[in-house]
Amino acid sequence: MSLSDARGQRDAAKLKLRDGIDPSAARKAEKSARRDRETGSFELVAREWHAKQSRQWADAGGQRVLRRLETYLFPRIGANQIRELTAPELLDALQRIEAKGHPETAHRVKQYLGAIFRYAVATYRADSDPSAALKGALTPAPNNHFASITDPKKVGDLLRAIREYSGSELVRLALQLMPLVFVRPGELRGARWEEFTFDLEPVTVTVDDKRSGPEWRIPAERMKMGEQHIVPLSVQAVEVLRELHAISGPDGYVFPSVRSKARCMSENTINAALRSLGYTKEQMTGHGFRHMASTILHERGYRSEWIERQLAHGDRNAIRARYNFAEHLTDRRKMMQEWADYLDGLANSANVVAIGTRRNVAKAIS
Repeated sequence: MSLSDARGQRDAAKLKLRDGIDPSAARKAEKSARRDRETGSFELVAREWHAKQSRQWADAGGQRVLRRLETYLFPRIGANQIRELTAPELLDALQRIEAKGHPETAHRVKQYLGAIFRYAVATYRADSDPSAALKGALTPAPNNHFASITDPKKVGDLLRAIREYSGSELVRLALQLMPLVFVRPGELRGARWEEFTFDLEPVTVTVDDKRSGPEWRIPAERMKMGEQHIVPLSVQAVEVLRELHAISGPDGYVFPSVRSKARCMSENTINAALRSLGYTKEQMTGHGFRHMASTILHERGYRSEWIERQLAHGDRNAIRARYNFAEHLTDRRKMMQEWADYLDGLANSANVVAIGTRRNVAKAIS
């Protein structure tokens, strides 16, 4: 330190003393404030919250949340102290999302804000959640349910159209498998052969066979709710998988990308195939197969807990959710086979009988 700098600091200290301020205490307070600025910015707290929460999200879900934070919030309020942010500042950021034509995204981001502020309060870096004051301040989000076909006759038309699909054989089989398993499109696209248990060759047994049956076990890291999911495989689903195995087996992705087997099928492939069959996005989507199954199974009298568990919808009881991936499995296995038989009846233009009626004959299953 030069002599002139030392004299300057001495004079500044004398001025503080004259005003009744302890220079040493002032330095400590400034250092503490600087530390608070470094550890209490909105971006730092938000990233900390995301890192903790992402452990229970599927990879794609966690990346989507982070991408929205980086796109819509960090550039505007990321450097601000989270303790000092106000409701009007948050509303301004959300309204900018609305102005870009994304009202639903604005509501999603508002939910993230609430969770981030609650985390900040719990870690002593905020006193309250200003986003709570924004209730009713945003344009109501559109009620966008995924387009789906639920009329049985039209479902039969769709299934016959899928059978006649003239594009890629891999895509045709993906379309055939989708209604039989009604998982989320991303879960289907990312399926890997090691997740499946079934025999490559048909094994003739009776319907009273007590074996557990073929299954698809989707690991927790690929599921939206972060828990393993079991999909019982019907006879029809196994037949499709055998065809697929001859194309993409025995390891890696069940539905590899046309460009590289190291990547799975594009997220737009299923919807693009439906468009090529003449179905608009207002009529049917890849996600719509889930709504189709849910609607018809409920209408046919199946127990809601079986259907919801098969759809892998979240369980509000986190402890119970950790162990319920096999819940109602015997009943779900029966339901999935009856559902596949029902779809066959629709596709074959048969007289549709009650879905709960099983054919009491020997079946070839694996």
